[in-house]
Amino acid sequence: MKVIAAVKRVVDYNVNVRVKADQTGVDIGNVKMSMNPFDEIAVEAAVRLKEQGIATEVVAVTCGVAAAQETLRTALAIGADRGVLVQTDVALQPLAVAKLLRAVVAAEQPALVILGKQAIDDDACQTGQMLAALLGWPQATQASAIQIEDGRARITREVDGGLEVVDLALPAVVTADLRLNEPRYVTLPNIMKAKKKPVDVTSPDALGVDPASRLETLRVESPAARAPGIKVADVAALVDKLKHEAKVI
Repeated sequence: MKVIAAVKRVVDYNVNVRVKADQTGVDIGNVKMSMNPFDEIAVEAAVRLKEQGIATEVVAVTCGVAAAQETLRTALAIGADRGVLVQTDVALQPLAVAKLLRAVVAAEQPALVILGKQAIDDDACQTGQMLAALLGWPQATQASAIQIEDGRARITREVDGGLEVVDLALPAVVTADLRLNEPRYVTLPNIMKAKKKPVDVTSPDALGVDPASRLETLRVESPAARAPGIKVADVAALVDKLKHEAKVI
């Protein structure tokens, strides 16, 4: 069984990003980039399926600029067998990524596609759902447990009321939640091994996909600075401010 793990290159979660002076976007020049944490969990889940003898091959796929190969190398160091980079300089939106992934899936013919449930840079969480819709495959989002048996996937997912268990016929699309697993620490020997693993580079044109966005970002602004809090003398003063200033009661 082949498994595809889709990953995204994002600004590292420890970095405090700043908006460009002209408000055209976020300044990512000379900023540390890393794999989207949710996608890292997805790769770990795919590798664990291989270690259990369920999956025979794990293919890491990413879409973006040439520097995204670094993200693929991280996935290979975790344990993926090979990588596929759909290289483009176009700013990709979730629908374009889903179309590119659909083309890769058509070529690779996996039994399972695992993605992170969302990206931490733009909070987009619809790529997995769009991919499942384009493929016509069953899907399970926000998975906290994955069990594969007899050609079916039993997925435990978190909902507002507790846990929901869904049973899917393979092939299927699954998006990973934080509680699915804890990714392993990438060791130096595995990083060196990852450099020898193959990475195929293709393009949207080769896949027959137009990555042009239907959306245009007009302006990016930093959130308003939070005003400092104040101390009140007594409960009566607190109630007065809640009524007349905050207007919440």
